[in-house]
Amino acid sequence: MSDSEDEKIFLFPGEEVKEAEEASSKKKVIIGPGLQGNLKENRVWASRGGELCMKKNTTFWLNSHQKRYVPAKGDTVIGYVTGKSTDTFRVDIGGSEPASLSYLAFEGATKRNRPEVNVGDIVFARLLVASGDVEPELVCLDSTGLKKDRFGTLPNDGFVFECSINLCRKMLDDKFPLTRALAKEYRFEMAVGVNGRIWVRGHNLRQTIGLCHAILGVEHVRKTDLDDYCRNIISELAGF
Repeated sequence: MSDSEDEKIFLFPGEEVKEAEEASSKKKVIIGPGLQGNLKENRVWASRGGELCMKKNTTFWLNSHQKRYVPAKGDTVIGYVTGKSTDTFRVDIGGSEPASLSYLAFEGATKRNRPEVNVGDIVFARLLVASGDVEPELVCLDSTGLKKDRFGTLPNDGFVFECSINLCRKMLDDKFPLTRALAKEYRFEMAVGVNGRIWVRGHNLRQTIGLCHAILGVEHVRKTDLDDYCRNIISELAGF
C-alpha cells in the first residue's frame, strides 16, 4: 500500500504486520504506536486493533480510536504542570500517572539558570522514557539537545482543548486537507500532542475559538466530504 492509495488495512491485536516485516528485511524501518516487534528477526505485530499507516514504506504505526493515552517513547505531548520539587516538575500528560520533567531538561538550563515554569503552566514536551516499569520522563529538547518545534512552556494566551488521539494524529499530517487549508488561509500557531490535546493561538480570541471548533468538527467527516468541509469552514471563519 502506498501513501496515495485509498485501500485501508485493519489489524487485530497480535496479528502480524507483513508490510513492515517485508520492508525490514530490505532496509531499516521504524515502528510506532500500536506496533511491537523484533526487527532483527523481521517480526512485527499489532499490540492493539486499528488501521495500519505507513510513511515512505519505512515508518509504520497504527491509528486507533483509543480513549486512554498510553505513553510511548518519542511521543510529543502537551501537559499541565501540577507540582514542583527541588529537581523536577510533575506534569499531567493524561496517562495513568504523572510524568517527571527535570529542571535541566530545557535548552540552556543549568543549576544556576533555572527555567521559569510554575504550577498551572502548559508545556509541550517529548517523552524520553516511557515504560510500564518506571514513571514517564519528559524533556523539552529534541534528540540533538536543542529547543526545536517550540518545546517548552506554551503562551497562556493560547487555548488548549482535548480531543481523540486519532484526531491529533490527523492534524500532525501536513497532507491532511484541513491542516493545509488552515495554514494557507490563516496565520496562527498550533501545537499537537499525541496524548489527545491540541493548543491553538490565533491573532485574536474569536479566531482562536473558531479554529478550535473547525478542528474538532473534522473528526467524523468522511474522506469524500473533506474538501467540501474545508471550503465551508474557511468561508465561515472569514469573518473572524
